[in-house]
Amino acid sequence: MNTGTAHFVVTNPGPAVALDHGPAATEAPSAARHWSLRSIAIIVFAWLILQIGGLFTPGLLDDVDSIYTEIAREMLVRHDYVTPYINGVRFFDKPPLMYWMAAGSMRIFGAHDWAARLPLALGVLALLLSVYALGIRLFRDVAPSGAQDRGGFYAALALATSIGPYLYTRFYIPDILLALWMTLGVHLFLIALDRIRANRSALLPCISFAAVMALNVLTKGLIGLIFPVAFVLAYLALTRQLRLLLRFHLAASAIVFLAIAAPWHILAALRTPSISLPAGQGLPHHGGWAWFYLYNEHIARFLGRRIPHDYGQVPIPLFWTLTALWIMPWTQFLFPAVQGHLRDLRDRTSIASKPRGEAALSLLLWSAVVLGFFTLSSRQEYYSLPALPALALMAAGVLARADVPFGEDSLLARRSSLRWTLWFLIPLTSLIAIVCGYFAFSAPRPAPGTDIASLLAANPEFYNLSLGHIFDLTAAAMGLFRGPLIVVALGMLTAGLASYMLRRREIRYAANLTLATAMTFTLLAAHEGLDRFYPIIGSKDLALAINHAGLQSEDQIILDGELTSGSSLIFYTRHQVHLINGNVNGLWYGAFWPDSPHIFETEESLRRLWSSPTRVFLFTYHPATRTQSLSAFGPVHTVASAGGKTVLTNR
Repeated sequence: MNTGTAHFVVTNPGPAVALDHGPAATEAPSAARHWSLRSIAIIVFAWLILQIGGLFTPGLLDDVDSIYTEIAREMLVRHDYVTPYINGVRFFDKPPLMYWMAAGSMRIFGAHDWAARLPLALGVLALLLSVYALGIRLFRDVAPSGAQDRGGFYAALALATSIGPYLYTRFYIPDILLALWMTLGVHLFLIALDRIRANRSALLPCISFAAVMALNVLTKGLIGLIFPVAFVLAYLALTRQLRLLLRFHLAASAIVFLAIAAPWHILAALRTPSISLPAGQGLPHHGGWAWFYLYNEHIARFLGRRIPHDYGQVPIPLFWTLTALWIMPWTQFLFPAVQGHLRDLRDRTSIASKPRGEAALSLLLWSAVVLGFFTLSSRQEYYSLPALPALALMAAGVLARADVPFGEDSLLARRSSLRWTLWFLIPLTSLIAIVCGYFAFSAPRPAPGTDIASLLAANPEFYNLSLGHIFDLTAAAMGLFRGPLIVVALGMLTAGLASYMLRRREIRYAANLTLATAMTFTLLAAHEGLDRFYPIIGSKDLALAINHAGLQSEDQIILDGELTSGSSLIFYTRHQVHLINGNVNGLWYGAFWPDSPHIFETEESLRRLWSSPTRVFLFTYHPATRTQSLSAFGPVHTVASAGGKTVLTNR
C-alpha cells in the first residue's frame, strides 16, 4: 500500500554481499535506505503517549526501582560516581551506567522520580529508532513500492506496543537498554561486514561496535560482552567467514572498548579492596568488590550459586512462554516468520541472496544467543528482553511482505497473517475481553477510602517474580479496577476483531495501525491499573505522611524488615532508615565494610529507641502486633496506613 509519504534517503554505507561466501560469491548492488517522515512521526507519537505519559505516576516502587534511583541520588549527594551506595551502605550488585544516567538527569531537573525515569524513556526512543533503521536494512527486498521503510516501521511499532517492553519500563531496571545495545551491535556488525567484503575501511563501524559493547558491559555486566561476541562469532562461523575476523580492526576496537569500560572497573576495585570476611557464611577468607561483582554476580549467578541466594528461578517452560507473552499481540506473526526464516536457511539459493538470508540468519541467531543463554543459566521472567527486538523484526518481516501486492511469498504472508489472526488472536483477545468485562461489571463496588490491601489475598510464594503481586488480586479487588478493565476489554476486541476485518478486506496497513492503537489504549489502562495497585508495591504516600509529620534530621525511621520492604521511603524522605533484622540480601555484603553505618537494629534496640527521647517512625506490615509489643515502652500513635503498611510513632 502506497501511503504517499515523503521520504529522505541515506546512502548505504557499503554494498550488500552474499551470505554464502564461497569462491563464487559476488557483491550485491548498493541499496538505498529510505526513512519515512510519517513513519518516524507515528513512532515518536506512540513513544510520547506510552513512555513520557507514564513518567509521573505512580511513585517509585519498593525494591529495585527505588533502590537504583536512590543510589543515583546518593551519588549526587556524595559526589562519588565510582562506588554505589544505598542507605549509606556499599552496593556491589550492578555496574554504574543506570545510576549515572539517573544522576545526570536529576542533576539537571532536580531529584524527582520522573527525572530519574527520563533517561530510560529516552533509551526506549533510541531503541525504537534503532529497530526501525535495522528493519529497513533487513527487509528492503520485501518493501512495497513507495514504502521502503515498511519492515522497520512495523518492527518499531510492534516493539513500542508490546506487553513486555512496556511493563518492564514501568520501573527502573537496565534490561531494555540491553535490547538497545544488542540492536545497535547487530547493525554495526553487518555494516562492518559489508565494508570488509567490499574492501573498504570498516574502522568506524568496528570501533562503534566496541563502544556499544562497552556501554553494554557498564549497563549489566559481562553479558554485554558475551551476547554480541557470541553473535558475531556464530554468524561468521555459519557463513564460513571466520577468516575475516582479523580484518575487524581488533586492536583499535579493543582499545576503544577498554577506554570506555575499564576505568570504572579498575577504580571500583581499587576503592573497595579485599577485607577479611566472616567464616561460616560460604564466603572466601578475603574478598572485595572484585570477588562479589566479577565472580559472585556473574559466574556464581550463572551457575545458580550466588551468595546470598536472594532471587527466584523461573522454570524453563514458563520463561519461554513469557517470552512469547512479552511480544504480544505480535506473537501471532512469529509462527509464519520462523517457518519462513528456516525455509530461507535451508534453501542454499536463498542463503546466497542478501538481504533475505541475512535477515533470516541474523534474527534467528540473535534470538538463539539470548534465549539459549538464559535457558542454560539462572533466569528471571524479564531476562528475555534483549531478544525482543529480534522477535519484533521477525513479525515485521511477515507484515511487510504481506504488503507487497504481488508474488508467491506475499500471497503466503497474507494468508498466514490472516489465518493466525483468525485462529489465534481473535480467540485469545475475545477470551481476555470476556474475562475483563465480566469482572468490570460483576465485581462489587468498594466503599470510598477502602485500602486495596484489605481486598487482596497474600501469595508470598509468587513474590520472587517481578509481577508476583498480580496473583494477590481477588474478585472483590476487581471493583477498584473497573475503568481499566473496561478499556482493556474494548482494546482486546479492537485488536482482534477490528484488525481481522481490515486484514480480511486487504487494508493491511490500517489493520496493523489498528492493532497498535488498540494495544496503546490497553497498555495505558494497564498503567492506570498499576497506579491504583501502587499502595501495595510502593510507599510514596507513607513517606510523604512522615514528611508532613515534621520529620527532623535527628528523628529515626525504622523499617520492620529488610530494605526492599520500604526502600522508596529513603528517596522521598531524604532520610537514612534503620532496619530491624534487615541485614540480608542487597545490604548484607556491603555491611562488612568499616564505613557501613550502624543502621541494623534488633528487637531489643527498637525497644530502647521507643522509650528514648528520640522520635521514631516505625514502618511495619504488622501494626497490631507492634502496637501491643511497644506500648509497654512508650506511647504508640498511627501516622498513616496504606497498602497493608502502617507508620507508627512514639511521639
